Amino acid sequence: MSSTAKTLLLACLAAPLAAQAGTCSRQSPAHTVALFELYTSEGCSSCPPADRWLRELSNRFSAEQLVALALHVDYWDYIGWKDRFADRRFSERQQQLSRFSGGGTIYTPEVFAGMRELRGWRTETALLQRIRQINGTPAGASITVQMSPSGANAAEVQAKFALAPSVAPGRAMQGVLVLYENRLSSEVRAGENHGARLLHDRVVRYWSAPLTLDAAGGRGEWRQIIALPADWQRANLGVAAFVQDVRAGEVLQAVAMPACI
Repeated sequence: MSSTAKTLLLACLAAPLAAQAGTCSRQSPAHTVALFELYTSEGCSSCPPADRWLRELSNRFSAEQLVALALHVDYWDYIGWKDRFADRRFSERQQQLSRFSGGGTIYTPEVFAGMRELRGWRTETALLQRIRQINGTPAGASITVQMSPSGANAAEVQAKFALAPSVAPGRAMQGVLVLYENRLSSEVRAGENHGARLLHDRVVRYWSAPLTLDAAGGRGEWRQIIALPADWQRANLGVAAFVQDVRAGEVLQAVAMPACI
């Protein structure tokens, strides 16, 4: 074989590998991963310590143990500082989770683990106990997430959800996909945190519409090309997905990984 032919052959072999180089995927484990949701706001003076706690939480525990998300609510915006990460849907979700926990009042910072309020999140004993309790439960669902670039300003994301055989069919199960971003900062110029520079990690930037899993087979597949705004730092993005029972207020499984775009 000539040197030219060898070069062409190597180029042909390398092309599929190059196409796959930007693709990453992760499969959820056999046990349940704890989904932690921190409801926070840049307009809340007691929230920065909770934001730091969430950052440390995701550093202390592996993705096999927990998935940590920061959801910024909008009901603090009225006091003079509009949180650019806030979303009304997160305020509504917090109200929904509060009802599952038997509460009638929402506040910040508030933490939920597995869709149930964890009032003792500042206490190491209570935190470890909840994580161990959730991790010690066999997963009620399996999730596979996959991500790859789609041009310069978008990513193709896929999530496959499947209920475990032990889960009774017909329950109202939903799959949700999330994009989050780390290493964000804001110079706050009004409100309770006036003059402070706030640092944020695990901030939810994209929250999909819930995908209802097939009632008979307990499966579902979510696939979409997501536009990435110019101010999103690609190297700091991550993708997460979870399966929830919206009637019982329960997370059957969660998974997360860094983005590869």
